Amino acid sequence: MSSAHSPQQNHLLAALPAADFEPLAAHLELAPLRLGEMLYEPGGQMTHAYFPTTAIVSLHYVMESGASAESAGVGNEGVVGISLFMGGDTTPSSAVVQTAGHAYRLKSRVLKQEFNRGGLLQRILLRYTQALMTQMFQTAACTRHHSVEQQLCRWLLLTLDRVSSRELVMTQELVASMLGVRREGITEAAGRLQAAGLISYRRGHISVVDRTGLEARSCECYAVVRKELKRLLSEVQYRQDLPVAVDRPARPSTPAGPPPGRAAQRPAIAGK
Repeated sequence: MSSAHSPQQNHLLAALPAADFEPLAAHLELAPLRLGEMLYEPGGQMTHAYFPTTAIVSLHYVMESGASAESAGVGNEGVVGISLFMGGDTTPSSAVVQTAGHAYRLKSRVLKQEFNRGGLLQRILLRYTQALMTQMFQTAACTRHHSVEQQLCRWLLLTLDRVSSRELVMTQELVASMLGVRREGITEAAGRLQAAGLISYRRGHISVVDRTGLEARSCECYAVVRKELKRLLSEVQYRQDLPVAVDRPARPSTPAGPPPGRAAQRPAIAGK
């Protein structure tokens, strides 16, 4: 197994002791996720769950008009595909790769089988689901009650928590599509944050210069989401006794595509 990739890079998989992880190990497939790749389409059949390690996946709710906005993001703290163990095989939302990287994917049949056994895997997945729901609810409230600048701060901070760098590879158009706001609003908000010395922006890249200042500028939503995630996953500990998972390359999934509702406007952004 390549030292560059490990299931332990995902916090949920890392929490499982050997007895719980071993039944999954033989079925995990290392999958490279491309920027803009559509993992799930609204109403489409969900064949796999994804445990991100270095990638970030954005969950979007798409309106009948084609407009969309992010309801939550999932990185190495979680799993994409909670509907699979909550009683469904489809989802009304879409899942699009926000930051290119890798994930371990698991066939839906295997996930359901192991989830239904009960035990620690089931408890961890249910606790994570509650944390994800908190993020969704808080995002909805933030969109309704807080300024674009506050929303931008929240989104940047949550993204930073999922990567190992202070530099984020993304355009203002991408951020606008995630937040469901006009690009001009992001341009103005980013300009104010840059003038305050909190971020540095150049085409396609946003660098966080002063994280503490960014947290102070954000609304309470970031702290609420982060605190709830830590509370619910307090039992998640990195373990060193995991059996080796074979890095079997995943077969190609849905071709890469733009975020939903933005087919003609997806920015060309370098992968992470």
